[in-house]
Amino acid sequence: MSLFSSLQVSASGMGAQRTRAELLVENMANAETTRTPEGGPYRRKDVVFSSEAENSPFSAAFQSELATGVTVSDIVVDGREPERRYLPGHPDADASGYVAFPRLNPAEEMVDLLNASRSYQANVAAISAIKDMINRSIDIMR
Repeated sequence: MSLFSSLQVSASGMGAQRTRAELLVENMANAETTRTPEGGPYRRKDVVFSSEAENSPFSAAFQSELATGVTVSDIVVDGREPERRYLPGHPDADASGYVAFPRLNPAEEMVDLLNASRSYQANVAAISAIKDMINRSIDIMR
């Protein structure tokens, strides 16, 4: 594995964690959304990661993939029943006075967002270390 393919692996990880963070922020922003264009309350979304083979011009020469990266393979929408709260004066209340709210926990979303942020930072640190290795290799060759 070359240093440049390692850069590509970390860059793909950063992109995947960025997508995850965007969805987590969307979830938190819609924690109290009771009406969506699709009808009903907002549904929590989450990402599914999968590994992806790196496409390198040299991989054909080795008859294998040199490295793998990560990609967002799917965005899953929560299929659970919404949380029902008794709020008879709410405009979205049903005949019984209950309103359907998204089933998500803001504290869980914050922990997941912190995890995504730390994963992103780990990839940044890996890229920085690889960049330092490349610079030292250039200095050695002088």
